[in-house]
Amino acid sequence: MKAWNETLDTIKPYTVASHKIWAVAPEERSRILKLDWNEATVPPSPLVKQLLTELMEQEDVFRLYPSTFNEELMARLAQYTGLPEENIQYFGGSDDLHEYLARAYLTAGDRVLILWPSYDNFRLTAESTGARLYYAELGEDFAFDETDFRRRLEAVKPRLVYICNPNNPTGTLIPADRIAALLADFPDSCFVVDEAYGEFAEESADALVRDRDNLLITRTLSKAFGLANLRFGYLLASRANIEAVSKIRNPKNINTFTQVAAAAALEDAAYMRQYAAKVQEARSYFIETINQGPLGAYLKAFPSRGNFVLLRCRTPEIKEVLKRQWEAANIFVRDVRQSPSLEGCLRVTIGEKSQMERVIETASLAFLS
Repeated sequence: MKAWNETLDTIKPYTVASHKIWAVAPEERSRILKLDWNEATVPPSPLVKQLLTELMEQEDVFRLYPSTFNEELMARLAQYTGLPEENIQYFGGSDDLHEYLARAYLTAGDRVLILWPSYDNFRLTAESTGARLYYAELGEDFAFDETDFRRRLEAVKPRLVYICNPNNPTGTLIPADRIAALLADFPDSCFVVDEAYGEFAEESADALVRDRDNLLITRTLSKAFGLANLRFGYLLASRANIEAVSKIRNPKNINTFTQVAAAAALEDAAYMRQYAAKVQEARSYFIETINQGPLGAYLKAFPSRGNFVLLRCRTPEIKEVLKRQWEAANIFVRDVRQSPSLEGCLRVTIGEKSQMERVIETASLAFLS
């Protein structure tokens, strides 16, 4: 007997990168420079560890279900975003949030348009509902071609549109005023704008949720805030959309450790901003060093507004040599393959400048020594 949803027979799974870091002893992890999942390359605010340590001293913390409404956390989110609490809801990670949005806004046969290439797990989430997937390809060198995108919107007439902004893996950013124009001109489509990397771009469409019912902004504390292992995401949307999604949200699914860590990280947002500024500096250094130095004969680094840079290797052989060279030095990067336009490409998470100097030096040994 085959009991599962028949959609699963044809669906393509989301492919994860190697996670070797969990196969080594904790004391060995410091030797690994993990640049394949776009995590923060430094620990989160010290306040997170302090408050989690204090939480561990509470004898009943493990046996009780977590708070279903954390007032302090909601207040921190409202303060950080500058939006009223009625425009915010939190979830166990933005991937979890995307699944709720798919359940709330999609049924079998609905059309979904994705600005592509992009975060492939959202494709999987939407496809698992039985929705029909369509793609709007980025332009030359992964630039956003608004005219072409509008043509695709008019042709597909999607129920849901997914835009990762800044886009993973290309680093492309659509300015907030262009997002506003799309929302106004296509009111029958609901736009999911994934701002997982927004802290590194310093630009957001968040103010638009006050006036637009066809905008859903998803965010995470996994990237700039350094809480990837604790899984915390949140939604910014109109009051009506928040109320709709909350109807199917299980409020006890965000554990107490995550809630405490999220509130602590938001309380010390200045720590995050200092890290994001270092990433922006290192990002510029990395791109310029590759494109303007001797490595430019082998690689091209594309502009980025995220905490990562997309590299295109000049030949397949260069790509394989580079991957082996980095892996031998315990540097892990992402081989991106979700679209033919990414042929020959690798995505490198950007950390602090000293970390990127190590990446550059190791790459140089492969070709310039």
